[in-house]
Amino acid sequence: MNNPKKSKSWLAILVVVALGAALGWAILQKDKPAAHDDHGHAEHTEAEGHADKEHHEDAGKAKPAKGPHGGRLFNAGAHGLEVTIFEDGVPPEFRLYAYQNGKPVAPGQTSVKLTLERLGRAPQLIQFKPQGDYLRGDAEVVEPHSFKVTIEAVQGSQSHRFAYEQEEARVTMSDVQLQQAGVTLAVAGPAHISTQLALLGEVRYNGDRTVQVVPRLAGLVEAVLVSAGNRVRKGQVLAVLSSPALADQRAEAAAAQKRLAMARATHDREKKLWQEKISAEQDYLQARAAWQEAAIAEQNARQKLGHLGATSASSGSLTRFELRSPIDGIITDKRITVGQSVGESEAVFTVSDLSSVWVEVPVATKDLGVIRAGLTVQVKASAFEAQAAGTIHYVSALVGEQTRSAMARVVLPNPQGLWRPGLPVQVEVTSSQAEVPVAVQVDALQTVRDWQVVFGRYGQQLEARPLELGRSDGRMVEVLSGLSAGEHYAAKNSFVVKAELGKAGASHDH
Repeated sequence: MNNPKKSKSWLAILVVVALGAALGWAILQKDKPAAHDDHGHAEHTEAEGHADKEHHEDAGKAKPAKGPHGGRLFNAGAHGLEVTIFEDGVPPEFRLYAYQNGKPVAPGQTSVKLTLERLGRAPQLIQFKPQGDYLRGDAEVVEPHSFKVTIEAVQGSQSHRFAYEQEEARVTMSDVQLQQAGVTLAVAGPAHISTQLALLGEVRYNGDRTVQVVPRLAGLVEAVLVSAGNRVRKGQVLAVLSSPALADQRAEAAAAQKRLAMARATHDREKKLWQEKISAEQDYLQARAAWQEAAIAEQNARQKLGHLGATSASSGSLTRFELRSPIDGIITDKRITVGQSVGESEAVFTVSDLSSVWVEVPVATKDLGVIRAGLTVQVKASAFEAQAAGTIHYVSALVGEQTRSAMARVVLPNPQGLWRPGLPVQVEVTSSQAEVPVAVQVDALQTVRDWQVVFGRYGQQLEARPLELGRSDGRMVEVLSGLSAGEHYAAKNSFVVKAELGKAGASHDH
């Protein structure tokens, strides 16, 4: 006969085991995942008789799984659609791949319309046509790829609707945050653009108003009356020389004057005697010839002295020679001292009229089509704050073999003597002027990835707008595409927005 106590113990053990098994089965059923299709997405079934039911992929939900081509994969029942943006060697474009029960189907069996909604832009509708094994969009997907996408697809007898949103190069900053960061807003719109060409040049003496003073005869320096930097007048004595050669010239001139006076007196006497029939005509003709020869000799001696800058009359020594300034100007170079022996062709002074100067500017061959005589330019000093207007008077006809550039010359008024020869300057040439429909401030431009952008303001959000730029005058720059007139953008201190974008870690999402 069985032991009752032992039977009760076995019964209790069996009950505990049964309860544990039941509890484990329940836990397993609770954690069991839903059935998935071949692409890792939970299957969505549609009720019978509802072939046109739409499927929505909300932006707030997790992103769809990646499809075989690296795009977003959306599933609705047995139907699947992979959305990609392809930009390998071509402008970015949408390419869609259709699936049935996880397997690719011919693109012609699916009809798709896709709508892009961007900040501050009208919705863009993109149509698709079959190409190869995919559907190809008929429009370029311009940067940045930051938009809301709505897809309407018809596969067989069923239509589906998918949607997702992605952000790129976008940050949110309130008015208060912008004000605290010192960021100001501006409005894109029309502007007057003067295209400037900046060249480097150097101030030179005005060669047409600069004179090298030479003695024209050898001598010994007895006195120097001016120094470098002195302003002189035309005819002012610069130095005094003692020259034996000048004494010879003056002696010759004095003798020629006396011979001329005697010849004139003889001529007058013989002419009177001939008229009174006292002397022969031959005597008169000889006296007239002698007078003419004496006149020629005296004129020659006087012109020699004039060439030397000396006079025939002198109250002092015949050797004294006064070296005088030929023009009004400034002594810019002095190479003469008392007691020095100078030669007849030795330059001892340089006198320059600095009321105007030359600015010589090398012009590269690529800019020769812009630079021409008659253009008005702005000359700016490199060493201090100063600028003045000048005119290009000359462009050389030859290009240097070594420099591959031509020389342009600007005549610059210098009434106050501010522009000193040797001073480096920048020459700005206005090559063209135009009214453009859309322009932004140059200071607003920033670089994001490989784009030149401004940050457009849309509500509380700022988004990078890649621009195609045109002409610029250094203050404003023409916008050919990427921004429309009337749009607000971050102008002053826009680098703060770029910094915030870097903190946000925005990525290039496809």
